[in-house]
Amino acid sequence: MKNNTFYILLLVLVGTFSYGQKRVTTSVDSTKIKIGAQINLTLKTSVDTLSNVVFPEGTTFGQLEVLESYPTDTVKENDRYLLTKRYGLTQFDSGKYLLPSLKVLINNKPFSTDSLFVEVASVKVDTLKQKMYDIKGIAEVKEPMGNWWKWLLGILLLAGIGVLIYFLAKKYKRKEKTEEIVYATPIEKAVSLLKNLEQKELWQKGEIKDYYSQLTDIARTYIEEEIQVPAMESTTSEVIAGLRSAAVRKKMKISKETVENLERVLRQADLVKFAKSKPLEFEIAEDRSKIEKTIFTLHKAIPEVEEEEDESLILDAKRRELLLKKKRKRKILMASFGIGFLVLIAFGYFMATSGMDYLKDNFIGHPTKDLVEGEWVKSDYGNPAVTMETPKVLKRIASSKLQANVKESQRFGYGSIVGGLSISVATTSFKDTVQVPLEKVIEREIKIFEASLKAKDVFVKQDKFDTGEGITGQKAYGSMTVYDAEQDKSVKLAYQIIVFAQDGGLQEIIIMHLDSDEFGAQIADRIINSVELKKVN
Repeated sequence: MKNNTFYILLLVLVGTFSYGQKRVTTSVDSTKIKIGAQINLTLKTSVDTLSNVVFPEGTTFGQLEVLESYPTDTVKENDRYLLTKRYGLTQFDSGKYLLPSLKVLINNKPFSTDSLFVEVASVKVDTLKQKMYDIKGIAEVKEPMGNWWKWLLGILLLAGIGVLIYFLAKKYKRKEKTEEIVYATPIEKAVSLLKNLEQKELWQKGEIKDYYSQLTDIARTYIEEEIQVPAMESTTSEVIAGLRSAAVRKKMKISKETVENLERVLRQADLVKFAKSKPLEFEIAEDRSKIEKTIFTLHKAIPEVEEEEDESLILDAKRRELLLKKKRKRKILMASFGIGFLVLIAFGYFMATSGMDYLKDNFIGHPTKDLVEGEWVKSDYGNPAVTMETPKVLKRIASSKLQANVKESQRFGYGSIVGGLSISVATTSFKDTVQVPLEKVIEREIKIFEASLKAKDVFVKQDKFDTGEGITGQKAYGSMTVYDAEQDKSVKLAYQIIVFAQDGGLQEIIIMHLDSDEFGAQIADRIINSVELKKVN
């Protein structure tokens, strides 16, 4: 008697423990409804009297719309509560929809409900009983002026480009005119620069330092170009020493007074530039006269040698060539800048008026458009073989461990979800003749989407697929939202799943692309239209 009592108590404890661990149960009053009809979802759970339960709330569960969330029904059973939560759901488009797994919090611990498929059938309309009306004539619609700002933006941008190019051209043209002056000889250059210096009237305006700097630079440039003494980067002492050495070397008859006058002016300029000396007006006029006389004296003292004349002509030719090269580079740079600016403005204009897709399709390039227009490949995949055309050859993917009843399994694929296009083919041959329910295969693939891609809002439609070869086929298609980790955002994908069953064989084709990509849809349609099947070997 004692043993029986012990076993009874043990069974009660085990039963109570199992009952306490029971999760949330999920049920619907129907899995097939008509468009707009209501389906009732019921969630039940049993908890102790101290537990806190939070049922899910929202306006939509997956692709199903929540019409009403009913109050929670509570029934006390001994020392426990049986909680029942009901929802009224509907959908206004035909197809097969996935009611996703929901989260119920019991004492802040999440428990998942079962996911279910709900089929929404369209309502048949008898057109013979409907009153018919004549087709109305074509009504003219005035074109809206909502895009006027785009045209105004384009006109303003083009006007701005024109003004900018005009001022740039004018600026560079002015610079080119200044640089176009080419002097035949150093003496001609020196005389011209002295004349221009006097016309500026710098010292009369109080700009004495600038005046002496330009005056001595004219003399130094002449000495460097005519006598080949590095005067521009040399000190006054080095210039005078170099000039005396060159006079001896070139046999130039230069008086001592000429050299001393040049040295006085150079040192006066050093005092003005570095010691802030301010010569009187008559001293400035004398210094200018001394520089002019020195230049003419040096020019007359240079012996007339044919070789030196030939060298000067060569130097002049080189100078002209360098100037022409600079002008050409400047013109090329200016043209490149103008073209680049025009391209940038055109890019911005088309971006604002036509959108990024227009630019991709017509200028930048679109990956899936290139695949549509490229050369396609027709090939056989797996056993039982699937023959079809694809933009690229599908590569073999390593298969996982085979199940006990599977003889052979092969999978091929191309692309990825990140790239915006994914194509895969899977074939399976069984050891025995088995009947594979195609709807179960599609449900399995949808669950794989949810698990591997973390797909949400999965919309499913199903149709029969006839290949004309006596092989049964089932097609599922729709859309889903997945998370793109690279772009850190959610993207909407369109997918198509086609499954074929044979005696002892199974063939699957899955194509996914961005829902907004029209070229991806063209690729999917062309692949499906090219499918040919072979019997199991």
